Amino acid sequence: MLRAESCHLLPDRYHVGMSKQIAVRLSDELVEFVDELVGAGTEPSRAAVVTRALERERRRAIAARDAEILARTGRDPELAGLAEHALGLPSELA
Repeated sequence: MLRAESCHLLPDRYHVGMSKQIAVRLSDELVEFVDELVGAGTEPSRAAVVTRALERERRRAIAARDAEILARTGRDPELAGLAEHALGLPSELA
């Protein structure tokens, strides 16, 4: 068993939470694109590219769901100001 003082020896990624390794099949074209990003230093690894793309897709799906709810229920006056503010944010922050 590790003592409390030894916890600082673990890499930061272990403090965020567990992850699962999965295998996916990608076209040669997509693998080439991913490898170009990693090779150029834009992303640190193939896993980082896939993770970022999936996180972006998750945010898009949540926004689409929210837009559908808003279309059905109408505007909420209390949230209208927040929505207007969010429109002015850079897409990476919204």
